[in-house]
Amino acid sequence: MRVVVMGVTGSGKSSVGAALAADLGYEFADANDFHPPANVAAMAQGIALTDDDRWRWLDALGAWMEPRKDIVVACSALRRAYRDRLRKVGGPMLFLHLTAPRTVIEERVRSRSATGNHFAGVELVWTQFAALEVLGFDEVGGSIDVSRLSVGQVVAEAADIVALQDD
Repeated sequence: MRVVVMGVTGSGKSSVGAALAADLGYEFADANDFHPPANVAAMAQGIALTDDDRWRWLDALGAWMEPRKDIVVACSALRRAYRDRLRKVGGPMLFLHLTAPRTVIEERVRSRSATGNHFAGVELVWTQFAALEVLGFDEVGGSIDVSRLSVGQVVAEAADIVALQDD
């Protein structure tokens, strides 16, 4: 099974994705590691990526995913077109959308930015929410509100969703 933990910056994709992969015994990758340096530099300056900026990144990620089974990937996958692109290159996959109100996400990003642990700052939050397209009825997966849950609780819910699809 290929699992993509998706959502806006600050939703916990990397933390949840890594913990879920460990819990399931799956390989883990963070899509941020597939960005070309120009994308990282733009986001570090608070510049939102365009679709053209994302296609090469998504293709590289999908190509990494395609030969693998039993993987978890942390990837924003904000728009349906991005998820379709991943499916086209990487094959069938399940999407777990981590959600929270914008105020919660902004506070998380502010805290993370203060420690210098991430290149994306709070100025990108509103652009990510503006771009976000929730999972369509025909997309395999589910969503989890992470605003009041610990990483462990989110991982437990995510594992339940994966188990339902894996049967």
